[in-house]
Amino acid sequence: MALDWDALTHAAVSDAFAEPVLFQPAGGEPFAVSGVFDEAYAEVEVLDGAPVSSVFPVLGVRLSQFGDSPPEAGDRLTIVRTGTTYVVNNVNPDGHGWATLPLNWVSG
Repeated sequence: MALDWDALTHAAVSDAFAEPVLFQPAGGEPFAVSGVFDEAYAEVEVLDGAPVSSVFPVLGVRLSQFGDSPPEAGDRLTIVRTGTTYVVNNVNPDGHGWATLPLNWVSG
């Protein structure tokens, strides 16, 4: 029996922590989604045996919100609460229907 990760976990996470986001695909019409925004996500990599950390904004999203057009690098989004716009730097799907989108600040 396959687990429905979107129904069992992603929906609950979104219900508890997500906020409104206006998503603007590159070359498409904007639409509303919800996502878990973190302005200071910390990522640590080990390079040549030494930890190196980076801090940047990310948005976690349920991929089911995007239908047949998943998010792509270069898409833009605006966090409705702050009015701040970002461009998607990369799309990191988790293999279970969720993706983390590292962001670059544009304006706001």
